Amino acid sequence: MRSDTKIAVIVRSGLADWQKLNVTAFLAGGIATATDEVMGEPYEDGSGNRYLPMFREPVLCFAADAEELATAHGRALSRGLATAVYTDELFATGNDADNRAAVRAVEAGKLTLAGLAVYGPRNAVDRTTKGLKLHG
Repeated sequence: MRSDTKIAVIVRSGLADWQKLNVTAFLAGGIATATDEVMGEPYEDGSGNRYLPMFREPVLCFAADAEELATAHGRALSRGLATAVYTDELFATGNDADNRAAVRAVEAGKLTLAGLAVYGPRNAVDRTTKGLKLHG
C-alpha cells in the first residue's frame, strides 16, 4: 500500500562514514516525533520478545553537496514540511541543550548543514528532494 506521506533524509556528501551514520540516526529520531502517525506498531518475534515500533513507511536517503542541501532546506521550509536539521557545529557538542543552542545561534540561511530530514505529503517531499541522488 502506497502512503500519502514520505520520509527523506539528506546527508552531505564528503562526510566520514561515522558522521553520515550519526547524522542519519539523529535526523531519523527527529522525524519519529513529527506526528503520531509516522510510527508503526511494535514488533514481536515468534518467541514473544517485543521490539520497538519503526517508521511505517520507507525512508529514502539522499546524498547532496552543501549547495544542494541549502536548496532542499529552503524548499522544505517554504513548503512547511516537518524538518530536522543537523549542522556541523553539532559534531563538537555533547548534549541536547548545546545542540539546540548551536542551531539557534545561526540564521536559517547561514546554517552549515551536515544533513536534514523531511516528512510530509509525498508530492511536497518529492519537490523538496528534486534533483538529488539516492545515497549509494
